[in-house]
Amino acid sequence: MKLRTNDGAAIIEFALVLPILLLLVFGIIEFGFALYDKEVITNASREGARYGIIIGDPRPTTSQIQNVVTTYLNNIPLVGWDASKATVGVTGAQGASGSDLTVTVNYQYSFLVLQNLIPGFNKSITLNAQTLMKLE
Repeated sequence: MKLRTNDGAAIIEFALVLPILLLLVFGIIEFGFALYDKEVITNASREGARYGIIIGDPRPTTSQIQNVVTTYLNNIPLVGWDASKATVGVTGAQGASGSDLTVTVNYQYSFLVLQNLIPGFNKSITLNAQTLMKLE
């Protein structure tokens, strides 16, 4: 009577499960980076809005608010950050007290690994952040 072992079966099972495991791990990492970047652009739009609603004579201009947002974004370490992929929009700057100020940041996030692992996967997604505050 000959005894058989299952040593080869474990290797084959691991080889079949490994691609799925790698996709899952890299997917978690990639979307974690994307969520981090989303939080950063949300904070940048909030900082720009806070700067824009202050009482002053004269009130901050659209370009000054955009500079605050851009400076904030350039000082935060974002994975694969490219300033040319970000756009900052400001509406309602230098308005009357009680009017709305809106700061919008759009960023084109490019995936680092998933685009190479999954054929046909979008190479990038657009992250949007908007903050609305009342002028003081």
